[in-house]
Amino acid sequence: MPALTDDPDTTVALLPNGVRVVAIRMAHLETASVSVFVRAGSAHESAALNGISHVVEHMAFKGTHARDAGRINLDAERLGADVNAHTDKDHTAFHMSGLAAHAPRFVAMLGELVREPTFPETELERERQVLLHEHTEDEDDPMATAYRLFDHACYGLHPLAQAVIGSRRNVERLRRADLVGWVQRHYHGANVIVAAAGGIDPAAILDAAQAALGALPLGAPSEIAPPTWGGGIRSRRIAGSSQTHVVLGWPLPGLLAADPAGEVAAALFGEGMSSPLMAELREKRGLVYYAACSADLLAHGGEFVVEASFEADKLDEVLREVARSLRAQAEATDPVDLERARNQLAVRLLRAHERPARRLEDAALDLFALQRVRSQAERVDLVAAVTASQVRDAFARLLAAPAAVAIAGRVGRGASERARASLHALGTPVGPD
Repeated sequence: MPALTDDPDTTVALLPNGVRVVAIRMAHLETASVSVFVRAGSAHESAALNGISHVVEHMAFKGTHARDAGRINLDAERLGADVNAHTDKDHTAFHMSGLAAHAPRFVAMLGELVREPTFPETELERERQVLLHEHTEDEDDPMATAYRLFDHACYGLHPLAQAVIGSRRNVERLRRADLVGWVQRHYHGANVIVAAAGGIDPAAILDAAQAALGALPLGAPSEIAPPTWGGGIRSRRIAGSSQTHVVLGWPLPGLLAADPAGEVAAALFGEGMSSPLMAELREKRGLVYYAACSADLLAHGGEFVVEASFEADKLDEVLREVARSLRAQAEATDPVDLERARNQLAVRLLRAHERPARRLEDAALDLFALQRVRSQAERVDLVAAVTASQVRDAFARLLAAPAAVAIAGRVGRGASERARASLHALGTPVGPD
């Protein structure tokens, strides 16, 4: 078997049932973070079950065969520990953080949530109301709405287009048997990673992981079919909204490509007040009050994403300026901007390396996508090696693809048609609606 990491502070082990264990020694810390990652998210769901991963995440804390919800919370708080969880498109994760000496106990407690949740009927009905309230808040948020529309513009009917929060209708009708079935299908050894970072004893973490999750069935990895990029324009008017919110983007290679040029391009274009995006749209032209650019990467694909918020009558001008600025980057790269972008990414990577919880998630996503954990040095060196020519090529490749555009909030009549015309005028293709 090839080495699973070349990071001297990181130990990666494979249990007989497929569970992978990551132990990251940070000897200077008195605390530790522990997480259990499960390869089951919204991109693994059918349309009829969209949102079930998120419901399972909430309900896992509502009782196990050994403890009820009150006891789960009390046992963590007696140790001074924080407990949390999150769901994403490609995984669900459960977290605890506290004293490093308690890290093996955290593994045991999280392992219990993953291995034997009972999903009590009465708790499910109560939690359903919490989840529906979360839906209401999400529906009232224009930028969250824009991102939901954007995902559909990018991927159409592919499961990656589905919202992590799912549909309100599904949340209203999901039953305990659905949750039990989901766990039985996906919570297998091949889909689970136990990760701990801080002032820990790696051998103790490995022993705790074996005791907590060594009896899980091996199962098979939950896979996501590679998506096909679509593009197009989606819009939605939100009553009472005084601003327009836009998310637009283009495809990037995913983590499997091991090509950081898209990440450098995103940082160059829109990270920081001196970036072309902010310098042109906000500082020089006063078109937006908020704008940002990011590279969002999963295993098989990613997105170069620009988001902005502004007065409704500025839509056409904002889109034209974004397209014009992107085309300028495909033609020439300012060496100062490239230096800034590489250094900003390097500092971000170094900061992440200093945060136990962030290191755990980076390690887990590496294992899911690449089957190994990249070291800090490898990540930083890859970014530092990106050349101006590679960045220009990255801009040219993404602009050759159809744009995906989402507009939400205060949306005027004919906004989609005007957006298409604004982008076409500068030679930027837009996919079909």
